[in-house]
Amino acid sequence: MNGTGTDPTERVRVVGIGADGWEGLSPAAREAVTEAEVLLGSRRQLDLVPEPSGLRVAWPSPLLPALPGLLAEYADRSRCVLASGDPMFHGIGATLAKLLGPERLEVIPRPSSVSLACSRLGWPLQETRVVNLVGRAVDNVLAALEPGARLLVLGSDGTTPSKVSELLTEHGFGRSELTVLENLGSERELRHRTIAAELREHTGPLHVLAVECRAEDGPRESLDRFRTVGAPGLPDDAFEHDGQLTKRDVRVTTLARLAPSPGGLLWDVGAGAGSVAIEWMRASPACRAVAVERSAERAERITRNAARLGVPELDVVRGAAPEALRDLERPDAVFIGGGVTTPDVLRTCTEALAPGGRLVVNAVTMESESIVSDWYGRLGGELVRIGVEQAAPIGGFTAWRPAMRVTQWAVTKR
Repeated sequence: MNGTGTDPTERVRVVGIGADGWEGLSPAAREAVTEAEVLLGSRRQLDLVPEPSGLRVAWPSPLLPALPGLLAEYADRSRCVLASGDPMFHGIGATLAKLLGPERLEVIPRPSSVSLACSRLGWPLQETRVVNLVGRAVDNVLAALEPGARLLVLGSDGTTPSKVSELLTEHGFGRSELTVLENLGSERELRHRTIAAELREHTGPLHVLAVECRAEDGPRESLDRFRTVGAPGLPDDAFEHDGQLTKRDVRVTTLARLAPSPGGLLWDVGAGAGSVAIEWMRASPACRAVAVERSAERAERITRNAARLGVPELDVVRGAAPEALRDLERPDAVFIGGGVTTPDVLRTCTEALAPGGRLVVNAVTMESESIVSDWYGRLGGELVRIGVEQAAPIGGFTAWRPAMRVTQWAVTKR
């Protein structure tokens, strides 16, 4: 037994290790490594420490599917896991906490690569946005772009800086200043600075890419979709659509009532162009969404919109509700933008929500409004009618042109 009263074989020690290897570890971290009967980590991490007396196990690929079985295999021995820098910052520590429970972990962190990068650049960490591209599409950078923003991009491999620079240039940010910081914390630390339009070379796998976002001189309208980072209200023309789109003003009120939260899962049913699901995911890097759309053409369009607006991980399900909803993960919120008159759609969505889950329905036709009014009478909530008028030219004059009114019902499940 140890000082915590926990059997060592029931817990897992997680030690953060930097590019400086064994020399950079604290006495407590070294003790955790040397005392372990089983030491697990990547081959690169294992090579950074002296040969222990116990067993060394290199992570298999892919890791996540194999991790539960691997931990169970050595459950009767004391285990130590090596991680990069701070294990709880985009690291294996967070995965282990979910898998085993935080009470079974003892985490000994090192400074993260992000902390080291900010210290080298003189950037306030709290004012810097982090984009993790490890195992993720480079298009995720687009959701963080904003003139004047500072980004730290965690690379998947040595090709990440060149891919990011090409993406920035393509979307009007070719003037952005890039700094590639390699081997942070080691004696082989390097720094290379250039602008996005000029960086095309690959770099080493251990790097962080710093981006100071600078937009090209040109039409301001072309950058409008990069001016609302973290806030809803993208211009309607930021989306490719065929008219089936929740318009900007209505979309803002819809998202306000859906109330995106980190880690929350949204069902966007009858997604059309996917605007609500996309803006839900842009609210936080941890937000997740499923866009359900019966039209193959629109489903393909949603996928393109999601990539172009920086949320390529949006899950697009092609199928008709309610059948297409049967096997989906239980949502934290549901938006029904189309198909509410289809039998059982509203009932299925309501039943799927856990207590505290939020449902928002937008109705335009008299038939859909009648259904929404009936459910409002049964479950309560908030029922509002939204009318939007825009100034438009008529001949040589200007007049108000009204859009179709939208009846919006929002309710929190009890």
